[in-house]
Amino acid sequence: MSADGGRMTSRQAWVLGLASLASFMMALDSLVVTTALSTIRRDLTASIESLEWTVNAYNLTFAVLLLTGAALGDRFGRRRVFVAGLAVFTLASAACALSPDIGTLIASRALQGAGAAMVLPLSLTLISAAFPPRQRGRAMGLYLGITGLATFSGPFVGGVVAEGLAWQWIFWLNLPVGLAAIVLSVRRVEESVGPNNRFDLAGVVLVTLGAFGVVWGLVRGNAAGWGSVEVLGALVLGAALVVAFVLWEGRAKAPMLPMRFFRVRAFATANPANFCVFASLYGTLFFLAQYFQTGLGEGPLGAGLRLMPWTATLMVCAPIAGALADRYGERTFVVVGLLLQTAGTGWIALVADAGTGYLELLPALVVGGAGLTMAMPAAQKAVVGAVRPQEIGQASGAFMMLRILGGVFGVAIAVAVFAGTGGYASAEEFSEGFAAAMGAVAALAFTGMLAALGMPRRRPAPTPVPPAAAPAPHPETAV
Repeated sequence: MSADGGRMTSRQAWVLGLASLASFMMALDSLVVTTALSTIRRDLTASIESLEWTVNAYNLTFAVLLLTGAALGDRFGRRRVFVAGLAVFTLASAACALSPDIGTLIASRALQGAGAAMVLPLSLTLISAAFPPRQRGRAMGLYLGITGLATFSGPFVGGVVAEGLAWQWIFWLNLPVGLAAIVLSVRRVEESVGPNNRFDLAGVVLVTLGAFGVVWGLVRGNAAGWGSVEVLGALVLGAALVVAFVLWEGRAKAPMLPMRFFRVRAFATANPANFCVFASLYGTLFFLAQYFQTGLGEGPLGAGLRLMPWTATLMVCAPIAGALADRYGERTFVVVGLLLQTAGTGWIALVADAGTGYLELLPALVVGGAGLTMAMPAAQKAVVGAVRPQEIGQASGAFMMLRILGGVFGVAIAVAVFAGTGGYASAEEFSEGFAAAMGAVAALAFTGMLAALGMPRRRPAPTPVPPAAAPAPHPETAV
């Protein structure tokens, strides 16, 4: 696709297709698990904490290593690290399928997250570098639309596999996709590196340990007690290391995350808004399929089918929302999207119980799904558009890390609220806890909407200057 809006070139098409294929695999794996959680709980005699770790072990290593993955790509070659990450993820998927107990499954999921951390930030970097700013929103919308296909099909595929075969087969699905992505990436994607020739080892260690401490405290809060030495110590130490990371990055010669990014209004506001987008998304996903099974008595397949109207909006609407954000600006889509998600999850919190009919929930699922679809591509475009082209890799890593940490935070908050009000003893007890958890998810979405109100207004971009004379665009800083 040329800078004046012409046809997509063959090189751009391969980059977009392979980056989207990788994202498809990661999204499918994450979401295919949701409808299998109840089956895994029975098969491996897993507790609610173990189920939480099954989801969050992946998200934890994913989140804390994202900046590392982006930095490794800038330093050693983006295609090389992208392919290595695909290989790690594919091998870890096989280990998940072969896991004989819940502990092995959790460890294998953590290894999957490490592979994903090498892949996803670089997939966004490859797309952002291949497309000019005026068409980047459309490309990201297509990227999210293909990811939405995995989102749309993931719960259904998980239900079919868990009910018709065995839950282990949801991980075997990654092998043919992963191998194809590895071979094609080596052949079709050009190698590139970032602007830094130094590796910020101190920054990597500080952000990894800091994020791990915070997430450990959130995940362990229910089991160990929120006032326990373990939880309070992890939260305090994690926060202190995050502060140390910020101070270090402010004076490092080659920082992995330049603190000047946060002086750009769009970057500083779109990131917390997107944090809340994914907190509400993952908090909902963790419990919704379980509610259909434990609360309403459906099987895994029935739960997957009932999730499809919610997930279908991601596939259908993401390309449209991404393209419209190019024309009308990002803030409106993030604000309205999070407001719709607040309304949808709030609706579920009010009506959900053991006797609720599916048709009572269906409008809320569609409204919430449409809201998330509006918010995600717009927030993503705002973040990568706030930095210079050569800094997109660093910005992408920060964006990805914060959004996945948002998912970890959302699951931890939803589980904490559920554990305080409900349980698995009966459909009624589960439904009571589920309704309370959805109320917490609605509060997270509303908090994100408030953060998004601080995003700058964007007017349609003027006619582009010829490339030789055009400076690096920073439209957000002018507002």
